[in-house]
Amino acid sequence: MADVLIGARKITAQEIDTELDVLAQRHRAAGGAGIGLLNRLGGSGESLLERLPAPVRAGLTGATETALRLAMKGASRSRRLVPDQKPGVDRVLSAAMGAAGGAAGLPGALVELPATTAFLLRTIQGAAAAEGFDPEAESVVFDCIQVFAAAGPLAEDDGADLGFVSVRLGLPGGLHKLIAQVAPKLGAVLGQKLAAQAVPIAGAVAGAAVNYVFAGYYREMAHVHFGLRRLAIEADRPQDELAARLRQRLQRADSG
Repeated sequence: MADVLIGARKITAQEIDTELDVLAQRHRAAGGAGIGLLNRLGGSGESLLERLPAPVRAGLTGATETALRLAMKGASRSRRLVPDQKPGVDRVLSAAMGAAGGAAGLPGALVELPATTAFLLRTIQGAAAAEGFDPEAESVVFDCIQVFAAAGPLAEDDGADLGFVSVRLGLPGGLHKLIAQVAPKLGAVLGQKLAAQAVPIAGAVAGAAVNYVFAGYYREMAHVHFGLRRLAIEADRPQDELAARLRQRLQRADSG
């Protein structure tokens, strides 16, 4: 694991606590805006999905799996050509993509889906690089896909979205099997996004808003994921242990 982290250093117990506090703040901030957005778009995630035609709903998992496979190629290639941007720039670009897709209603949103997935994956890769990891390293490539298991700000999770940070990859079949496992959960979230964009003109506004939130959400969750991974290396502690301590912080905040 340490071979993909550039410039690792050993840190103190106090620094560990400080870093965990920062990661907890990132985690809380990541999802807050998305919940409000979903409420403004109207109802729960399930009610949004019901607005989609049945064939689209049935094909969401397959479309998402295809989008993830294409994204793996496009995101890495684009990082070699264009440097990572500041978070604000990423979110504006993502919003512009969502607006363009939503302006044409559901057909436009379906065409935009692979491009947005690649853009979000590139955002995740940028966060990995910012935490000191090489996005081209095989284990980091796996982790970038795994971040999508956080489901997204429009998902109604029971708090289990932190589970992805405590599971190390031991999947037979490698990356393709991981993509197949992540696709159903991500597909449900992207389906809500498609439903929000289904009405032309109004869909442009919804698409811009959803993409803006998504770009920020996945960037922050990637920082949580790779921040924990970096912290485990620097502190020489099991990642599961640090994930449990982070989860305790989040639970205390929720109950406080």
